[in-house]
Amino acid sequence: MSNSTNSTNSTNSTNSIDAADPTNLTAIHSANDELVTRVNDQISMGTFDDTNAAVMQQLVEGLGDTRGLMRLRFAETLGDTGEAATPYLLTALSSHENVVVRRAAAKTLTLIADPTAVPTLIHSFLNDEDTVVKGSSAGALARTGEASVPALLEILADQSIPQETKGHAAWALAFIGSEATAYLYQALDSASLDVRCAVIGAIGKVAQEQADEKSCSLLVAALTDPEPLIRTEAAAVLGQINYPPAVSNLILALNDSDLDVRKAAINSLGKIGDQAALAPLKPLLADEENVIRVLAKVAIAQLERQEDSDW
Repeated sequence: MSNSTNSTNSTNSTNSIDAADPTNLTAIHSANDELVTRVNDQISMGTFDDTNAAVMQQLVEGLGDTRGLMRLRFAETLGDTGEAATPYLLTALSSHENVVVRRAAAKTLTLIADPTAVPTLIHSFLNDEDTVVKGSSAGALARTGEASVPALLEILADQSIPQETKGHAAWALAFIGSEATAYLYQALDSASLDVRCAVIGAIGKVAQEQADEKSCSLLVAALTDPEPLIRTEAAAVLGQINYPPAVSNLILALNDSDLDVRKAAINSLGKIGDQAALAPLKPLLADEENVIRVLAKVAIAQLERQEDSDW
């Protein structure tokens, strides 16, 4: 639109001023204020032209404003333009020299949740030098949902990727939860222990969201998995989702050969609060492992408080 183009030309010249010079900040702030107000007015009236590349680029540059609230306003404005903003945000995320802009671009992509952004988000998640950009990219991947799942599973299966990065990927997978059930159930057979462990956590999220019987049954079955890490994760998740039908299986897990599995089973039995766990827990007060004795004491106290409250 003609008035958009004219205003953009003045905005471009204003924003080309060196922002490092404090004397120019007022002019830059004024130009940014005018731009975001004008664009929001046009969006409200349904007259905004999201094919105007110059305006879209200026909105992205506004993500580098020195004022946090104004950066948020630019992000929300770009979010309101929807997927039309995706290409400009991806360019900023992948190559902008200003780390503040890269951070804000990733956060804005969280608002848009465009599946086409996944490859660039993955690249920034794995390779950007800034930890905030990495974390925000993981958040955008989580918000994007099912389209992110195959790439997240690949990250979890890659032995060359650091565990900290895999932890963020596992969190994103759990956040996606029920949107990814088909992938999750299939990935339970993965050869990668990291994948299977993350999938157990994500299935727990599905069970919480939907009270899904299949998910709960898979968690119970995982208590007998050959890998102690999987058994531990399953025992812990069953307590988090408070699944009473698992109590008998968790009681059996009190005799597991792995200390961490036993610890998780004790904690979960205390959380679930079924009185049937009292008798099996009491002998653990004399266990040779101090941590088992302490956890058993806590779980028994939880169960006894629950018993008293039932009266």
